[in-house]
Amino acid sequence: MSVMKNNLDEQQSISYHAEILANRVSKRFAHLSKKFSRQNIECFRLYDWDIPEVRAVVDWYAGHVVVGEYVHKQSLPDWLPQMAEAVGNALKVPLELVHIKRRQTKVEEGLRYSKMGSQNERLEVKENDLKFWVNLDDFLDTGLFSDHRDTRSMIRKLAAGKDFLNLYGYTGTFSCAAALGGCQSTVTVDRSATYLKWAEDNFKLNGITTDSKHIFERFDVEKYLIHAAREKYKFTLAFVDPPSFFKDHEQERSFDVDRDHPQLLQQVLKVMVPDSFVFFSTNHQRFTPKFDGLKVQGLTEITAKTIPEDYRNKQIHRCWKMIAI
Repeated sequence: MSVMKNNLDEQQSISYHAEILANRVSKRFAHLSKKFSRQNIECFRLYDWDIPEVRAVVDWYAGHVVVGEYVHKQSLPDWLPQMAEAVGNALKVPLELVHIKRRQTKVEEGLRYSKMGSQNERLEVKENDLKFWVNLDDFLDTGLFSDHRDTRSMIRKLAAGKDFLNLYGYTGTFSCAAALGGCQSTVTVDRSATYLKWAEDNFKLNGITTDSKHIFERFDVEKYLIHAAREKYKFTLAFVDPPSFFKDHEQERSFDVDRDHPQLLQQVLKVMVPDSFVFFSTNHQRFTPKFDGLKVQGLTEITAKTIPEDYRNKQIHRCWKMIAI
């Protein structure tokens, strides 16, 4: 009898969560979709874990929906599928266009980009006049961090005539923004051949010729910065967005952004010309900035200016702007 009661209680809880999530998503879509349609923005957040007991995020991708569950301890197996069905019904999106993901709340960052599937289906989405390929099924992340939409706009506005360095470049979205902003050159650095190829595809999608002006370097960032300093490469604009944590089994070392960001930024500044801008960002939720001793001026936290209105979590990332001396 107790098992039956527990199952009934669980189903009632799931149904309640599905109802309040569907209502919230429907209202947010009505509020945001018209505005973003006018701005030609096809990727935005509809639900950002607004209600504590509904541990989910919901993102809109050009008619597709991604529903992600933040898994804590033990997840009910039926919870996420029912949330996804409720969201799809509320938005009148067919279930085949609703994609689900489970995110661990406490997990080493190295798992973040690991492959989950091999459907290899890509979708083109627009962000103002930028265009990007996303993959909604094969990876935990889709290839586009829309929480940095406004940061990309800042980089683009500063890019004219600059030599842009994009470290931990992922799928090259910031490099595309800088290129369309009129920069002289871009260098996109990432350890993954998969993501660098994706970055090149994003360049082509935006009509940017991937010639000698735009370089894609498969490198460990620390090694690249040593190489760049030795070769006397110099940059006038940089975006640095490292993972919170990763392990390099080949080098038998680990990277922890909270511990290692001072040394990383010191290395970055060695390849920057005086008066050049460096943007540093992290999504580490317990990050403690340690910027004392950096050879910079005008160091400013710009987090509030870089988080778009569709993100209720105003600490989804933190971001600083600094000027090299």
